[in-house]
Amino acid sequence: MNDRLIRALTADGRVRVIGVNITQSLTEARRRHHLSAVATASLGRAMAASLLLASNMKQPQARVNVRVAGDGGLGLVYADAGFDGTVRGFVTNPQFTLPPLADGQQNVIQGVGQIGFFKVMRDVGYGEPYSSTVELIAGDIANDVAWYLASSEQTYSKLMLTEIIDQDNHSEAPVKVAAGILLQIMPMATLRAAKTANLSQEDLLIQLEAKSDSQNFRNLLLQGKAIEDVMTEIFADMHLDILPMTKDVKFHCPCSLDRMLAAMKMFGEEDLRSMISDDKGAEATCHFCGEVYHASTEQLNNLLADLQVAKA
Repeated sequence: MNDRLIRALTADGRVRVIGVNITQSLTEARRRHHLSAVATASLGRAMAASLLLASNMKQPQARVNVRVAGDGGLGLVYADAGFDGTVRGFVTNPQFTLPPLADGQQNVIQGVGQIGFFKVMRDVGYGEPYSSTVELIAGDIANDVAWYLASSEQTYSKLMLTEIIDQDNHSEAPVKVAAGILLQIMPMATLRAAKTANLSQEDLLIQLEAKSDSQNFRNLLLQGKAIEDVMTEIFADMHLDILPMTKDVKFHCPCSLDRMLAAMKMFGEEDLRSMISDDKGAEATCHFCGEVYHASTEQLNNLLADLQVAKA
């Protein structure tokens, strides 16, 4: 089943529910970056979170990137996602390992660490991107995202992120499942318009807390249910209305050899000459997707010629 993002409303339109399955995308990220199991789980949560945050933007070219910088052994966990459903990311220390927890889940909290920062940068598709940073409060990423939304955007949110990772630390080992669900109370104007709502605001919050059961979410995914079926079962008693705006999700990086060559002009003439005479070419690896690009001496000579023309 392809990775997908599903949008829905529940509780008489008072709550936004967004679900995403990233199993194939995370499997691709693990293969490309040779990730350990705990690195796979941590990057998967960041990728799912970035997709969920990007889904609320308006412009087709809008993007969100999430940076989780804790004091754990993984270093920086970075994910970048677009409103278009594309996602990519990396971990500074991709082969850092930890034993799994007693319940079989990966020890994301220790891998990420609990002292550090959670930063979100939003590119709305025009103008300058803007960013906001909060301190880590949990290190599990799910609660850190909810804290970010509460403190930076004054939005009550609950987030469930889960993954089932093969314990084999081989990069080729499959990700059995990886998914996330974001619950958000709609703005006050919408709440005031919901005159027929049966629940008080306090009762609604209590219900949402009860629905945010990560273990139940995990168990439903283990049964092989699609993300929309999981959402429907969780909110069976709250009249879930799945919207027609579903979106395919895939791991994608826009890097290319041409982009790499354009970036290499910044090295300047002296460095380019050294690459030509000493290294007989150049090699560069994309941080985001692990793709390796090779520049020949002919291509480097062309870059050198371009610089000389521009200087003349």
